[in-house]
Amino acid sequence: MRAGDHNARDVIRFILSAVKNAEIDVGRELTQIEEVALLRRQAKQREDSIEQFQLGRRTDLVERERAQLTVLQRYLPPEISETDLAALVDEAIAETGATGPSDMGKLMAALTQRSAGRFDGRRLSLAAKQALAQLAN
Repeated sequence: MRAGDHNARDVIRFILSAVKNAEIDVGRELTQIEEVALLRRQAKQREDSIEQFQLGRRTDLVERERAQLTVLQRYLPPEISETDLAALVDEAIAETGATGPSDMGKLMAALTQRSAGRFDGRRLSLAAKQALAQLAN
């Protein structure tokens, strides 16, 4: 606030409000994993908004959403590398006994639990689909 960064101030206020609302919904304080998942959902909403505003040629709103996304990303843990993701998928496949694309739901449940909010869901899903497709061949 003292720096005059109104964008950061607004995003932080919104995050705090979203955390408080989620705590009210579940009736307890959120765990760190749940807080990270909440931040990831907020980031995904911003990314989706950016796509929609670009289609509507609303560059002013695109820039605002990008600035908000940048602030949100400051509070997200860094995502791990592709090689670490592949190792995580391989471990989850071994754990669940997945053999092909029909086991996607079982594999995603294990991956979501193991990832602890370190990955975007789309990234997890894509890695899982690729690994299962290779198993099927």
